[in-house]
Amino acid sequence: MSQNIKRDYIMIYSDGACSGNPGPGGWGSIVLTPNNQVQELGGGERSTTNNRMEMMAALEALRYVQHQPEVIHFYTDSTYLIRGITQWIWGWRRNGWKTAEGQEVSNRDIWEELAHFVQKRGTTGKIDWRYSRGHVGIPGNERCDRIAVAFSKNDYVNLYSGDFDHYTVNLMEVPKDTALPTMKSPTEKKAAFSYLSNIGGLVYRHRDWNSCQKRVHGQSGAKFKKALSQAEEQDILKSWGLSAQTEIKEA
Repeated sequence: MSQNIKRDYIMIYSDGACSGNPGPGGWGSIVLTPNNQVQELGGGERSTTNNRMEMMAALEALRYVQHQPEVIHFYTDSTYLIRGITQWIWGWRRNGWKTAEGQEVSNRDIWEELAHFVQKRGTTGKIDWRYSRGHVGIPGNERCDRIAVAFSKNDYVNLYSGDFDHYTVNLMEVPKDTALPTMKSPTEKKAAFSYLSNIGGLVYRHRDWNSCQKRVHGQSGAKFKKALSQAEEQDILKSWGLSAQTEIKEA
């Protein structure tokens, strides 16, 4: 593949994968430097989440190019990562790393490291975050996904390091539309099927937010989440590390 293309920027693709969420996870990144060198990166954790793996993929790629001053074109299919690092993080910092609902921000450790590397680049080496929808055939995204999945399964994967001319993935085939999907406005929010509260593994189902809020208010370690269906209740239980068959008591 002839790759004699002049670039004055770094190109990065990244992706994360997780089975169970939480469960075994992996991440993968590809870095292409202006001097046509490619480096694939990857890793995994035995108990993690998809969002955390997406963030690790970005963090390790930025760590790898921290001493290179060029602008970065960064492609990821994680809206959580892009909105978090470009929008939400400022409010989290002002609020003492609390969400708008007053909960601790998940993955704060990685958010803080990401912010460090982003700010360290300054204005000359700024990062252009670009959304690349997953599983639509974009070669760089597909390769990162394969790396991430392999690490999540503890499978062997050969990470390429070398000239772009000998690399078999066409990183120049980029998405035509890199705009983030539109977030639903508050008026478009679906009505809740229930609100679940979890204190010490004891889960209650509430039919309104006020009842749920009353139970969790002031309780250290309390968790709560809105469910749109009975099936989603089971997904929430799993996200809390509980069995889908965990008894849910009626509040």
